[in-house]
Amino acid sequence: MNKNIRNIIIFSLITVGGGWLGIWLNQVTGNTQPPLQSLGALVWLMSPALSGFLLRAIAGDGWKDSGFGLNLLSGWKWYLAAILVYPLAALITFGMATLFGFVSVDGFATQGINAYLSIAGTMFLGSLIKNFFEEFAWRSYLTPRLDAAKIHPILNHLITGILWWSWHLPYYYYFLDRAILESALTTSISVFLAIGFFVMFPTAILFGELRLISKSTWTVFLLHNVINGLSMPLIMNGFIKVNGTMGVIFTPTNEGIITSILMGAAGLYLYQRRMKQNEI
Repeated sequence: MNKNIRNIIIFSLITVGGGWLGIWLNQVTGNTQPPLQSLGALVWLMSPALSGFLLRAIAGDGWKDSGFGLNLLSGWKWYLAAILVYPLAALITFGMATLFGFVSVDGFATQGINAYLSIAGTMFLGSLIKNFFEEFAWRSYLTPRLDAAKIHPILNHLITGILWWSWHLPYYYYFLDRAILESALTTSISVFLAIGFFVMFPTAILFGELRLISKSTWTVFLLHNVINGLSMPLIMNGFIKVNGTMGVIFTPTNEGIITSILMGAAGLYLYQRRMKQNEI
């Protein structure tokens, strides 16, 4: 078997199984801590990135395409894109949603923009550790290794998106406090997971293409934290309220279908630009 494919399969199995192994560990050890503060959660969080690091170190993948370098001087514009792409997509969706009455913004009127920015900043900082392990698994290891295996870029992002979504399942099922999850949802959990499967693909296109064109994982790490910081407080902290089924489609959070499609379109633009660069 081709070494690249073998290692990708190993990474995928560890990734999908790590969270469920963590749940099992909590059960057999009689864990009394909140699930998200448990040994099992640590296994879930760290297993994809650590498996990627080990495969690079001892299984022949090497570090050349790991994306550890910042590339600030040559790639500053990709850091700017990482900061701006989600807010622009969210603002477009937000404008459409408010125009048609799918989203109400009374929370901004009562709490104020300063309260939103304060909470967003806190959530940005709170996401740093989780997103380090997340992005240094998916975009530091899986995306470039699929690229090295000559997998078509769109199929690359589809595979990454499916595994990325699968990795989240134990988090939503067990590790994340159910009350916190439900406070951020406008649908049932099953519908949320189904929508999440759909939106993960265009999101993976943006994340993957930003990683490949910038040649740095740090651009995507920044993008992920910006999305978490700006998106999570909107519904969870009551700054917006989604009205009905159409609100789910038009919500400016990163789980919104329109928002994810816009981010996917940005990813496709980066893909086309990267292909033109490769032709030069």
